[in-house]
Amino acid sequence: METVISDKSIDSWDLKIFQEIDTPAYIVDEVRLRKNLEILNRVQVESGAGIILALKGFAMFGVFPLINKILRGTTASSLHEARLGYEEFGGEVHVYAPAYKHSEISDYIKYADHITFNSFGQWKQFQKIIQRSSKPVSCGLRINPEHSEVDVPLYDPCAPCSRLGMTTSSFKGESIKGVDGFHLHTLCGSDSDALERTLQVVEKNFGDYLHDLKWINLGGGHHITRQDYDLDGLCSVISHLRKTYGLKVYLEPGEAIALNAGVLVATVLDIFENEMNLAILDTSASAHMPDVLEMPYRPELQGAAALNEFPHGYRLGGATCLAGDVIGDYSFRTPLEVGDRLVFKDMAHYTMVKNTAFNGLNIPSIGICNSEKGTLKIIRKFGYEDYRSRLS
Repeated sequence: METVISDKSIDSWDLKIFQEIDTPAYIVDEVRLRKNLEILNRVQVESGAGIILALKGFAMFGVFPLINKILRGTTASSLHEARLGYEEFGGEVHVYAPAYKHSEISDYIKYADHITFNSFGQWKQFQKIIQRSSKPVSCGLRINPEHSEVDVPLYDPCAPCSRLGMTTSSFKGESIKGVDGFHLHTLCGSDSDALERTLQVVEKNFGDYLHDLKWINLGGGHHITRQDYDLDGLCSVISHLRKTYGLKVYLEPGEAIALNAGVLVATVLDIFENEMNLAILDTSASAHMPDVLEMPYRPELQGAAALNEFPHGYRLGGATCLAGDVIGDYSFRTPLEVGDRLVFKDMAHYTMVKNTAFNGLNIPSIGICNSEKGTLKIIRKFGYEDYRSRLS
């Protein structure tokens, strides 16, 4: 279906337009994507870095033809992601996983241009296989700088006893012959100052190795497309690495690529009271926006505010039977009614890639809009067979 819209911004569309689509539905605005890509391209041009899409954060291949005009390739953390990047995106395919299965390494080699290993044990296990391959693959090691910049332990790769990357003690007595690069990832929604502090530690602890490498991958978590992000600071850090060590520098953001570029549209199914007003939606925090519970955070909702700011307050809950499937508490200028459409903002990243069919709840449809041309098109719907086929 395709619907014509007059407004120029997805955040201010009249909610009536969403009455034309079945919910729940993720809607991604290609105009917002382009704006993000313009910023990312500026970083590439000014710093000389290569930016690749982290599929773990955003893998909507329906918009890959737009993204691959700007970005150099993709980064994957599984065989399926590597294949998706290779077949649907093109460009360079970078791979990192905490561990690889022996039965899958030949397929990884087929798809990947870079493979990063999490330990010397894995590197030694697969080194000869990769070197004998007819396809050249650049190999790297993931390092753990032991420097935390993330407040939430769930998202901190440098937390104590982390399984991600090797500390300096792991390098004692080991050779990096045959290793082309280092990969590190210490950030989550961070500004460039966090990266600068991290790299000061990396240079101190791993600096002796950097002159012998060809590339360094600075991972993801860079909030580059956020309005107040220090782009000049980022470019300065990257330029320092390139000039000092002669390294090719990669960044692999996921969230920054789709930041503020999509919404999740839901419908109010029921309203009742238990000490406060409760509204049940046809979506779910647990199934359709899991970061709401994992982070945790309260997503921004179009036309709503924090509880008690507007006259009519509600706790919005999901349609699953999980007691804690609560999206958050909100207030509205007018009372909610059954059938109302609600639009949750910034729901493009870490939603489609992490959603589930828990309780048999239908997976949200996927749509593309263009807020300048005023069009909205649903490109994918899910149903019973999608749920059934995952189970046996």
